[in-house]
Amino acid sequence: MAKGERKRALRGRAGRMQGGRGSGRASTGSVRLWGRHAVEAALKNPQRVHRKLWATRESIEELDGELPADFPVEYANVADLARLVARDAPHQGLVLECAALEDVFLDEAMQARPGSPLVFLDQVTDPHNVGAILRSAAAFGAAAIVTQDRHAPPESGTVAKSASGAMETVPWVRVVNLSRALDEAANEGYWRIGLAGEAESEFAQILPTGPVALVLGAEGEGMRQNVASHCDALARLPISSSIESLNVSNAAAIGLYAIAMHSSESG
Repeated sequence: MAKGERKRALRGRAGRMQGGRGSGRASTGSVRLWGRHAVEAALKNPQRVHRKLWATRESIEELDGELPADFPVEYANVADLARLVARDAPHQGLVLECAALEDVFLDEAMQARPGSPLVFLDQVTDPHNVGAILRSAAAFGAAAIVTQDRHAPPESGTVAKSASGAMETVPWVRVVNLSRALDEAANEGYWRIGLAGEAESEFAQILPTGPVALVLGAEGEGMRQNVASHCDALARLPISSSIESLNVSNAAAIGLYAIAMHSSESG
């Protein structure tokens, strides 16, 4: 069957959204994703268990790649889809319900990409910030981001939309104790650098030749003392005195860029 014919057949089998009503919440054990990049990345991720796609006809036609012939699709208009997601969420005509990703362990992430940087987030709870950090982690080849089980946002459509597809490609490791996870990274040769505005050393000046674990705390509060004490060094980014601090996602992007540039120069 030709590509165009197959797409027509898929659209012909899809059902129409009945009544256009939704709770805005995924069913138990599911995650609801929205937006073109987030949904396309999830559809391409073989680790995802997909349950249902709601979409406008135009958005189905514009998908990058084809859906399996038996994929559960239900047509909806823009107003219908708005009822399936968080208020004012930019769904771009696509809403996907799927199972949450399987847990990833820190040792697995380090073994999969040996020497690649790690990003530890201490009580960074804003889903937009975590999503943006995932996006930067993908851009600069990080092995994983690491958060606590608690004091971190759950996997969600908001995180996925902000990550622009990176939630499907960057492992997100959740741990009970961040300090113990930092020690685990140190045992694998990682140099742990915490970003702190009050630090004397500049970040780029203390980067080692080996792998780096970048540690960031929540905006305003910064890293907790116990987490900071498990870093090998604290450093600051050289920002203008006209501004007090950077958004944590911006700081992560700058730190990862500096690590990438240092690695290319050292190599």
